[in-house]
Amino acid sequence: MSSSLFEQSRLLWSPPAPSDAVVERLRREINLKHGLSLRNYHDLHDYSTTDYTFWRDLWDFLGIIASVPPSKILQKGVREEVPKWFPDARLNYAENLLHRNDDGLACTTGGELGRVSHYTFRQLRVLVQEMAAAMRTNGLQPGDRVAAIITNSITAVVIALATASVGAIFSSTATDMGTQGILDRYRQIKPKFVFSETEVIYAGKAISLVGKVSEVAKDLRALGLQSLVLLPSVRTGQQLPDALKIPNSVSLNAFLASGDNRSLVFEQLPFNHPLYILYSSGTSGPPKCIVHCAGGVLMNVKKDCMIGFGILPTDVFFQYTTTGWMMWPFMLTGLACGARIICYDGSPFHPDVRAYLKFINDQGVTVFGTSPRFLSEVQMRGINPLELGSFKSMRLMTVTGAVLTAPLMEWTHAAFGNELCIGSSSGGTDVCCAFVTTVNSFPLHAGELQGKSLGMAVEIFSPSGVNIAHTGEAGELVVTRPHPSIPIGFWGDDDGQKFRQAYYSTYPGIWRHGDFIAQNPITKGFLLLGRSDGVLNPSGVRFGSGEIYNILEHFSSELDDAICVGQRRPSDADERVLLFVKMREGRPFTEDLERVMKATIGKALSKRHVPEYIFEVKEIPYTVNGKKIEIAVKQIVSGVDTKPSGTVANPDSLKQYYQYRRIEEVARNTKKPNAKL
Repeated sequence: MSSSLFEQSRLLWSPPAPSDAVVERLRREINLKHGLSLRNYHDLHDYSTTDYTFWRDLWDFLGIIASVPPSKILQKGVREEVPKWFPDARLNYAENLLHRNDDGLACTTGGELGRVSHYTFRQLRVLVQEMAAAMRTNGLQPGDRVAAIITNSITAVVIALATASVGAIFSSTATDMGTQGILDRYRQIKPKFVFSETEVIYAGKAISLVGKVSEVAKDLRALGLQSLVLLPSVRTGQQLPDALKIPNSVSLNAFLASGDNRSLVFEQLPFNHPLYILYSSGTSGPPKCIVHCAGGVLMNVKKDCMIGFGILPTDVFFQYTTTGWMMWPFMLTGLACGARIICYDGSPFHPDVRAYLKFINDQGVTVFGTSPRFLSEVQMRGINPLELGSFKSMRLMTVTGAVLTAPLMEWTHAAFGNELCIGSSSGGTDVCCAFVTTVNSFPLHAGELQGKSLGMAVEIFSPSGVNIAHTGEAGELVVTRPHPSIPIGFWGDDDGQKFRQAYYSTYPGIWRHGDFIAQNPITKGFLLLGRSDGVLNPSGVRFGSGEIYNILEHFSSELDDAICVGQRRPSDADERVLLFVKMREGRPFTEDLERVMKATIGKALSKRHVPEYIFEVKEIPYTVNGKKIEIAVKQIVSGVDTKPSGTVANPDSLKQYYQYRRIEEVARNTKKPNAKL
């Protein structure tokens, strides 16, 4: 399997000055500090995963601000899997993000309305001071929860940082999430305050949230909601008249006016004090409320940003995200690096994707975070980015949320001028950081993630728990050693049973992340192959859907989208591979196309990889964060009834897959039996 997996891994980019990378400066400082002779990144990574002293070295290198510096690195925690890091240290997350207090730009906001606003670090600090004062006046205490239904805006940044300054816990959802999805989350955490938009603009349409917010507030009042703070319309800047009719609500201006002129105080709290509650992106059942600690998020994300991405105060960091995705708090950490961050609200395709790309160029973005889906759309629309701008400022594009195939990475590299490093990662909501990520002192090979993140003891396990990373075979991404951003636990999971079941039940004592991955024995890069829960396993041959999607890039002019899953009903002796495709407008799905697709997959991979059936569907299901919902489709076609949760962006799309439980009948009615290759 390994030879076919990496046959597209050609060299795309090499760092122009690898010795100047931030990570190389860290390596040299550690050598000098401890009298070591770490020769390269691999040596540094070995040190970072065998000696916990690395984390104190990292504390110093990152310049963590603390009123009480640590004298001890870690001690045993309440749960065996989660030790307490830096137990005697005292710090505040918001203080570390607002360490600058000058007239340099901290945040730029933009969106499809075309309005661009800039805020300096000094201005941002004043806004946070005003918000924190109002929160404290209205009784917010450390440990209280503050929730938001909010766009990616300066107001969202201010609310999050003000909440953290008090020591309360922040949680947010995007404005497009349905009422049930919001309540599935916020009923569990029982927020004291909810901040909410009342009207938003998306794809050129004004959307009122008043009805939804009213339902949410009515439900949460019985669970202790004290204040519903209503934000003005994004379109007009004014409060909607019908919004103020919501009982016990208050406008944002009135809430801020209730505060006093007290100075901004950063509560000094333990390293493991709760900071954020994020949510699992599962597609059935109530989402898990993942509690992250302030110190862990600060250290590991600043490490990813500053050391992995090389973000410095001279950088402009733009991650396209909603406030409901873990990449939003990840993006905020750019402030801790002293960089300017970009908050973008709305669709990148409205009024036109060319305007969006021009915005990126005009703002001098140096590090741009996006998704494979976005890049695929730009490619298929025949857009040449270099006709819109030089993009000379951009040195790194980070692409996450789904598998980035080798052909799409190659296209992106060429489309933006052949000088761009393209980073991809494996990590996510569960840890709010990366396990495998960008290493900006390494060369880049098509389709690969460059290396293990420092401090992350990443291995690749077979089903029996044997490390197979050196073989080039694909397996489960596991982490065999604790790190500071293992979540504190799940909210409400007092005995930790759900937490252990989620991460430690497959390999006792070892974190199983749920990604299917392989390491190139030659380049030492990694190939992400999709979620391991959706691993395809026909006749005992295990592979990820990403291998199939990689080959389908050859058919991008015909296919708009696709989803590949395994089917094994109770009556089936073995698993079969099913491929569902959504055609581009005006492109028919024919037997000839099906035959060519199967032949191409079989030749590029193996006969075992060839889908037994390929069907055309009208829609591919996605989460609100833009991830294909393979697991739910797999469950449905295998006979398991699935009730979509609020994380599904297009829940009705799942209904069409129930018919494929009768796969043989559907095949007879829609096409001829599949020809064998």
